[in-house]
Amino acid sequence: MFTGIITDVGRVKAVESNGDTRFTIETAFDMETVAIGASIANCGVCLTVIDKGPGWFAVQASAETLSKTTLGSWTPGTRVNLERAMKLGDELGGHIVSGHVDGVAAVVDVRPDGKSKRITFEAPANLAKYVASKGSVAIDGVSLTVNEVDGARFGVNIIPHTQVATTFGDLKPGDRVNMEIDMLARYVARLVGQE
Repeated sequence: MFTGIITDVGRVKAVESNGDTRFTIETAFDMETVAIGASIANCGVCLTVIDKGPGWFAVQASAETLSKTTLGSWTPGTRVNLERAMKLGDELGGHIVSGHVDGVAAVVDVRPDGKSKRITFEAPANLAKYVASKGSVAIDGVSLTVNEVDGARFGVNIIPHTQVATTFGDLKPGDRVNMEIDMLARYVARLVGQE
């Protein structure tokens, strides 16, 4: 489990495909404190550390993961939002994020809003019903509050800190992002028979 509060922006160092795809990620995390087998959210995708060294770790993604997320488009140099798994007793600064991406959304519009940026996303049709104004959504692993919803489109404000502490400062129309709906919305929909 994660909180959606990004603690490092890493960079893809290498991509190797041998059946599954191995990504080597450069990071500022102290890898002495990360065990082999630990979970790290990579742009919202929970992946298992399979190898590590000073300033880097490696993860493996299956064809299923590549088909349901943006990871299939990663190349050396791609910037990646990173978050280590939550520990019992950690501050829950965002919302509960599982790291199980539900689909890929698209960036529709990016415009200034004071010093912030207003970003409009378009959710896949099957996920749009789970997005509510003032609710939570995780985009590329970042916990965000939804400002408004219009059909499958929804808007968020990205403050200057988030622009520099995540990959959101680089987003532009047409970009694809990993989307995880709020866990509570998923269970409420199930209870009322909408799923």
